[in-house]
Amino acid sequence: MIYFDNAATTRPYREALDSFVKVNEVYYANPSSIHSFGGRVEKLIAQSRKQIAGLLKVKEREIFFTSGGTESNNLAIKGTAIQYGSRGKHIITSKIEHPSVSNTMKQLESLGYSITYLDVDETGRVDPLDVEKAIQEETILVSIMHVNNEAGAIQPIKEIGSILKDHSKILFHVDGVQAFGKISLSLPDDHIDLYSISAHKIHGLKGAGMLFVRDGVNISPLLSGGEQEGNVRSGTENTGGIVSFAKAMRMYMEESRDHLEKMKDIQRYLREKLVTIAGVRIHTPQLDSAPHILNFTIEDFKSEVVVHALDQHEVYVSTTSACSSKKSKPSQTLLSMGVGEDLADRSIRISLSFRNTMEEAERFVQLLIKETAQLQKTMRRSR
Repeated sequence: MIYFDNAATTRPYREALDSFVKVNEVYYANPSSIHSFGGRVEKLIAQSRKQIAGLLKVKEREIFFTSGGTESNNLAIKGTAIQYGSRGKHIITSKIEHPSVSNTMKQLESLGYSITYLDVDETGRVDPLDVEKAIQEETILVSIMHVNNEAGAIQPIKEIGSILKDHSKILFHVDGVQAFGKISLSLPDDHIDLYSISAHKIHGLKGAGMLFVRDGVNISPLLSGGEQEGNVRSGTENTGGIVSFAKAMRMYMEESRDHLEKMKDIQRYLREKLVTIAGVRIHTPQLDSAPHILNFTIEDFKSEVVVHALDQHEVYVSTTSACSSKKSKPSQTLLSMGVGEDLADRSIRISLSFRNTMEEAERFVQLLIKETAQLQKTMRRSR
């Protein structure tokens, strides 16, 4: 099997799975209970928070555990909108955000908020000057993803953060779900107020994630309940998910240090080989793009046909974002980048992990050439 759909989800580390099972078998008490058993479970959460804070070089009280990227993004955006709605109701975002951001913005629009959707250039990047021009007296939040989940474009987060330093009343949220561990990040230095991370994108388990909330920033909770997570995210904590998340994050950062260059080499090889195939158009920018995503179109074929042809060989790639792949409409990201509707409707995404090998990339290219040649023959016979 060749699994090239890691932007959708990753295979959990065995150690993360073992941590999850052990915690749920042995340390199953409610961490809010006042007895000593609950206290031991609460300590596990505290240790996980300390470990993650240390890896991110932030304060422990700035880490809030959630159920994953979607909840983290919703909490950051809606939590800001509710908290600061009396100050202003204008938010700035881009046209290529993940559905957990774009659909949240649509919901806020229906509640009377004004949203500015910034264009991107042909490489999929937001111009920081456009962010600055869009700022209004009522602006309370800028939300820009770190890495686009479809095309892989890296957004100029540092530059945007620098601009927002001069606007103390505007919070800066970054969806870091596709970036963490692959793109350099300094939460303290980049003037980021809110940053979302999901466990299952870094070989943790689905159902766990976190939101970094810079010390001094207040956001309104979306869930009312027992006031867990500093009353920012109520609900009995997913202790097994949290502990396995901390384990996965540590392992992932170690793998990043050891294997990031290998991932870049594999992506570079795939790019070089793909452009030699007739009809292939690569949409992922050559510069300022994440090392794990490569988005392309084969002009003659619908993406589903190619995906299913590769599937027969247990080679797994995707079309658009996994959250949107079952909807029959062109990629909004590619359309925003100026790609024509026909090509945007035929895009294929390869997404790598640190566990993928050059041998897998070579095999993938061989099978893609073989299958597209076979599809061409079938098309000619049917005419």
